[in-house]
Amino acid sequence: MSVLIYAEIAKGKIKKSSLEAVNYGSRIAAQLNTTAVAVVIGDGDISDLGKAGAQKVLKLKNDKLAALDPFYLTAAIEQAAAAEAADVIIFSHDFTGKAIAPRVAAKLKAGMVAGAVDNPVISGSSFTVKKNVFSGKAVAVYSINSLKKVISLLGSSFPIVLTDNTAEVVDFAVNLDSLNSPVKIKEVKQDTTELNLSDADIVVSAGRGLKGPENWGMIEELAKTLGAATSCSRPVADMHWRPHHEHVGQTGFAIRPNLYFAIGISGAIQHLAGVNGSKTIVVINSDKDAPFFKSADYGIVGDAFEVVPKLIQAAKNFKANQN
Repeated sequence: MSVLIYAEIAKGKIKKSSLEAVNYGSRIAAQLNTTAVAVVIGDGDISDLGKAGAQKVLKLKNDKLAALDPFYLTAAIEQAAAAEAADVIIFSHDFTGKAIAPRVAAKLKAGMVAGAVDNPVISGSSFTVKKNVFSGKAVAVYSINSLKKVISLLGSSFPIVLTDNTAEVVDFAVNLDSLNSPVKIKEVKQDTTELNLSDADIVVSAGRGLKGPENWGMIEELAKTLGAATSCSRPVADMHWRPHHEHVGQTGFAIRPNLYFAIGISGAIQHLAGVNGSKTIVVINSDKDAPFFKSADYGIVGDAFEVVPKLIQAAKNFKANQN
């Protein structure tokens, strides 16, 4: 028996959300007195997997896995779980995790909880797991009593703890010869941003109040000055002002940064559902009655085109005084 954790490499290193998942899985493995095994695809620095608690790392090998097609990924995880006798499989509750965790659960006839926010309470073969429901307004408690269990962890639910431990790294050949995915990839676009949205501690987001894509330069400058990632509201992505991978909200990415700036965003419930887990929310809007102010920790009623340049200059002055 073991605990298997799916980890992803982005821009040459292990994603923050994956390190959280490995921490989470290693704690479960310790309670069950078994081994935490991470599985990873591709090349990059994977040393942090051992530091996060993995005792063993399987590097999945098959050319069909390069595009991260959920059809092939599911089969690969299923084979790795069988090889490691894994009864518990952990994913991050992100784009890839949402795509493959339910498939793996169905294949293994496993009970599943998506978006866990706390360590499970383990009693015998039963896991009791908490997750947010109703767009984060309530917490539900689930019991998983099946032999196999699949859990995906909501990002930023736990601080990452790294040690000096190392993991054994083993190549694992995946057999996909008999499988042909129904998905046909026409184009692959690389995310050229320096910081992954899901990994960012600070996020600068903007909406229709920016009036057009030509005004996004000051948002990017503020983000660069703060060491932040950028995001946007759904209407902005739908109008193609910004790429869809920056869209946060109920129908986009759910993020939980330490600091979230909402600039020119009214604060509809659909947007709030994706960001209300942020530790601190700063809202900048010229409409004093914008709904977002009710959820803000700090609010500035003012024109973004006047406020944001002043914030940029203040941040630059602060950084200059720190050096």
